[in-house]
Amino acid sequence: MDRIIVGSDHAGFTLKEAVKSYLESKGHRVTDVGTSDTASVDYPDFGCQVAEEVADGKFSRGILICGSGVGMAIVANKLPRIRAVLSMDEETARMSRLHNDTNILVLAGRRTDIDTARRIVDTWLSTAFEGGRHQQRLEKISELEKRLCRQS
Repeated sequence: MDRIIVGSDHAGFTLKEAVKSYLESKGHRVTDVGTSDTASVDYPDFGCQVAEEVADGKFSRGILICGSGVGMAIVANKLPRIRAVLSMDEETARMSRLHNDTNILVLAGRRTDIDTARRIVDTWLSTAFEGGRHQQRLEKISELEKRLCRQS
């Protein structure tokens, strides 16, 4: 089974705990970087930590959760080699893996119930990257990341 790193802010904490338990029940090894309760925290701290671990290859996949999912997706996608998707449904999760080989799934803690989250997670984890013409597109993104990193 996959090693998956998860993180959330206070607004995503409850859903993160449910998703983490679900993943563990399916045999996945889960590393939780926080937060550990519903006290207010800054989502960039947790989003960056998960994204760095995935970008560095320590984990092949990560899951992030905040209130809307938007903030975590923005943070994660700032890092090279990260392709994070905010998914509100199974079709988005499926297409993000098929065509974009996403490596971080972002969920909206205030808008996604646990049953929907389970279906999204299952779909995202079970869908393989299609490759082919999509690989060429990912290579273009990688080249863009290299150019932008040289400029900073």
